[in-house]
Amino acid sequence: MNLTQLQTFSAVLQEKSMTAAAQKLFLTQSAVSQQIRQLEDELGVELLIRGVRQVAPTPSGHVLADYAKKILYLVHQAELAVQTVSAEVKGPLRIGTLSSIGLQLISPMFGLFLKNNSEVSVKLRYGDGATLLNLLNEGELDVAIVPDAGREFGGISSSNYETKPVIDDEMWLVSNFASGQPERIESIADVVSRPVVWLTEEYPGFEHYALREFKKHGVIMRSIFESSNVGTIKRVVESGTGWGFLPAHSVRKQVRTGRLKRVEIHNFSYPISLKCYYPKNLKSAKILEVFLKSLQTNLGG
Repeated sequence: MNLTQLQTFSAVLQEKSMTAAAQKLFLTQSAVSQQIRQLEDELGVELLIRGVRQVAPTPSGHVLADYAKKILYLVHQAELAVQTVSAEVKGPLRIGTLSSIGLQLISPMFGLFLKNNSEVSVKLRYGDGATLLNLLNEGELDVAIVPDAGREFGGISSSNYETKPVIDDEMWLVSNFASGQPERIESIADVVSRPVVWLTEEYPGFEHYALREFKKHGVIMRSIFESSNVGTIKRVVESGTGWGFLPAHSVRKQVRTGRLKRVEIHNFSYPISLKCYYPKNLKSAKILEVFLKSLQTNLGG
């Protein structure tokens, strides 16, 4: 039993599919199946119940899944600690980002980052993307981690700023798992067949795109509830009041555990590229370099 096998096994359980796990790990389906079979042969037990569309853990698989999670977490933390402590950086770093990105993606790695870099101080500020980019332009922030500025907020002067990719994301239509919504619909026009809750301001580029698609299909989107807070929209969806679009990073855990269901739409998708913007002459560039390395490690990149 090795780390690669455990990572593959964990990915299969997370995705509930050999095919989806293969795509996530950039492997062929046969390679994933072979690793799982080798793991089962080494342990002498069946780990997965293989269904037509999904796989599920056996009782032995449940036990291994718990240990695999702990082992992979410790390995991940060790990698992150070694990468951050070796840089010996110090000084302040002012970061601006959307609240959902801060809560779900950035905050989880702060503890270890600051522990191993005791002379670093971080100030995290939340706001909408356009405001954060203005603050960056005015020198009130060192870094803005936001969705692609050109697509979502009308751009930023490339002559004054460096850009680094953080993670690729996408918008998902999600619903309460017990509310009876289908797993797939044929057109975005079908979205308005049920109550819709709407995320405003956070991703204006997506709002324009989705509303344009509604109009193209001859329908008008009327939401029963709107908020600029991702967490609030997520809780409303979880309550079964309506379904709505949310960034995948904010609901992936709920979809994986069955609290929410992702509803796929035929010929409709909206990828999101989260990026880091910072001035070319940033004084705390070394801190940022280590911070981004820590963040990428924490995100599995």
